[in-house]
Amino acid sequence: METAQAKMPQQRQVVFITILLLLWKSGSGAIRYSMPEETEIGYLVANLAKDLGLRVEELATRGAQIHYKGNKELLQLDTETGDLFLKEKLDRETLCGATEPCVLHFQIILENPVQFFQTELKLTDINDHSPEFPDREMLLTIPESAYPGTVFPLKAAQDSDIGRNAVQNYTINLNIHFHVVTHSRTDGRKYPELVLDRALDREEQPELTLTLTALDGGTPPRSGTATVRIEVVDINDNAPQFIQSLYKVQVPENSPLNALVVMVSATDLDAGVYGNVAYSLFQGDGVSQPFVIDKITGEIRLSKELDFEGISHYNIEIAATDGGGLSGKCTVVVQVLDVNDNPPELTIRKLTVPVPENSAETVVAVFSVSDSDSGDNGRMVCSIQDNIPFLLKPTFENYYTLVTEGPLDRESRAEYNITIMVSDLGAPRLTTQHTITVQVSDINDNAPTFTQTSYILFVRENNSPALHIGTMSATDSDSGSNAHITYSLLLPLHPQLDLSSLVSINSDNGQMFALRALDYEAIQAFEFQVGATDQGSPALSSQALVRVVVLDDNDNVPFVLYPLQNASAPCTELLPRAAEPGYLVTKVVAVDRDSGQNAWLSFQLLKATEPGLFSVWAHNGEVRTTRLLSERDAPKHKLLLLVKDNGDPPRSASVTLHVLVVDGFSQPYLPLAEVAQDSTQEDYDVLTLYLVIALASVSSLFLLSVVLFVGVRLCRRARTPSLGDYSVPEGHFPGHLVDVSRAGTLSQSYQYEVCLNGGTGTNEFNFLKPLFPILPTQAAAEGRENAVVRNSVEFY
Repeated sequence: METAQAKMPQQRQVVFITILLLLWKSGSGAIRYSMPEETEIGYLVANLAKDLGLRVEELATRGAQIHYKGNKELLQLDTETGDLFLKEKLDRETLCGATEPCVLHFQIILENPVQFFQTELKLTDINDHSPEFPDREMLLTIPESAYPGTVFPLKAAQDSDIGRNAVQNYTINLNIHFHVVTHSRTDGRKYPELVLDRALDREEQPELTLTLTALDGGTPPRSGTATVRIEVVDINDNAPQFIQSLYKVQVPENSPLNALVVMVSATDLDAGVYGNVAYSLFQGDGVSQPFVIDKITGEIRLSKELDFEGISHYNIEIAATDGGGLSGKCTVVVQVLDVNDNPPELTIRKLTVPVPENSAETVVAVFSVSDSDSGDNGRMVCSIQDNIPFLLKPTFENYYTLVTEGPLDRESRAEYNITIMVSDLGAPRLTTQHTITVQVSDINDNAPTFTQTSYILFVRENNSPALHIGTMSATDSDSGSNAHITYSLLLPLHPQLDLSSLVSINSDNGQMFALRALDYEAIQAFEFQVGATDQGSPALSSQALVRVVVLDDNDNVPFVLYPLQNASAPCTELLPRAAEPGYLVTKVVAVDRDSGQNAWLSFQLLKATEPGLFSVWAHNGEVRTTRLLSERDAPKHKLLLLVKDNGDPPRSASVTLHVLVVDGFSQPYLPLAEVAQDSTQEDYDVLTLYLVIALASVSSLFLLSVVLFVGVRLCRRARTPSLGDYSVPEGHFPGHLVDVSRAGTLSQSYQYEVCLNGGTGTNEFNFLKPLFPILPTQAAAEGRENAVVRNSVEFY
């Protein structure tokens, strides 16, 4: 398994290099231009639009640009005319050195859509350099015994030009002893040799001075001169001879200074001073050489660092001279070996920043790679880190585009730092990295989201207008205007609810306000929708349910249903004198429009005509006797009761009760006027007749009322409770309070006797005691009162 995994990167590299070779072959048909070096700025090179087969206006609309290695601006493109102009003078010797031909490669890039054109500009040489000798004066020591025809090598002149513009011929001033012969090396360079025409005589002329001239082949030709000084010495008939006439060595370019390159050796058959050999660097390819030679040992060592990318080989002429002036010559060819000392170079041009998150495959950047090394040291592999939605695509030779794999998601990641790594295949590998930042621009693809799906807001009734009752909050994963949220009220769940008069919302921050004072007794709760909308295009929105619950305030006093306090004639309760302790005289019925503990009522006896005779049950309002009545007790009693709720602060109402003590229920009820002691029997008969007629009428009306009451109750049960209904408080109900929700204090079933008041001229019902099981004594007493007609009514 590990072996297979190790092979995978090698296989990918092989495939990648194969793709590069195919792309290089497919893009080899480059557009080629040619021009002389040193041409003036503004020179019209060509009409690029015509050569590319494009309309002139396409150059501007498609973003045509010229790209040269290192982002140098050598040429300038006029997108209005399509003409390609020279932007700066080009020196062939600076750009290419001795390389021939001198070709500058540059690319035409069209950004929209991306398209590449490989272009070449060939610089032709002009004769702008004169030949130069490495030494202005050359010294030759020639023995007088030298024979005519003897050849003496001379140092060659250097010329930065190439071809016909380089050195073509050497001449010497006219003299009778020497002439110059021009020879060519294997690389085409010309060098001179001095040939002796006539024997020298030291005694006649011990020293000669000649002028050596080097001519190039330019039009007009340029020249350079050097002085050749000849000293005539005594005879020395053996010149030094090198063991090898040609030495070939290879030196790595990273060799340290003073490293030994090669050691040459020469011998001389002469003896004495004429046999002593001294070595020297005689001639090389350049004016200065990165080598030095030990004149005694012949060791050649490095004096400067080598650079394969600058000069890949050297031809060195080594001279061995004896004490008599005779010399021999050999050639040392130094081949510089390339080492992987140049990391790849990366030139990047961004095209699309930022990238919209919904865009499909998009070109983010275009870049080129290069490596000055050769062989595997110059072959490169380009890559980016894994787990990012970007790809590298090769276009043509050493050019790549960085593109997105597909649509991006800004909410997941808004920025990518992409590291482009370029490694060569040398040993060890050298790597260049460059990091570019790609921003992802937002589109409106996320709707606002409320922090809660529903909100419950509580507001106490009788609130002040414009009261802040809560805040709606929503978030949006987008950015900018796509994340700017505005809030609004939507239609309520009940169309009949006038929501605009109840609440409002701040569209910027979602704060909710009550527009007016709310009344719990009118509306206890209402629901509506709140919308959150962003400002994108198109805008996106979401909704949340809001329920506003109105809290009850103790703003209503208890209302007494029975006995009525606003009647023209107060109702009087009848109390039999034989009543037992605990006898139910009457029950005070009261309600409170509030809810909860604000509607929990308690009853209290404040004042009574006979203290200690009556008591009130605090939790249900029942008025009962506390003891037996005596003869000394007054026949009429007035009670003042207090009905109080459990609010904070509590609110209360008072009620007045009139109680008449009677011996039996046949005795007429006179609540306001005293009954005359001297009434006649006829008055009682008339009164009894009226009473019978009234009770019959009342009975009929009562039956009709019962039927209507039952019908109304059935209808109410069929309907949904309205917003204004009283709510039933939840939880434990205190023992000393009475729950008046819906049923008030009439939550228990009681039966009451009703009697008709016959002495006041007004007919009204009076609620009497409940019909408990009748004791025998009470049944006998009540049996004697047959003149009174009883009717029982049951309240629920």
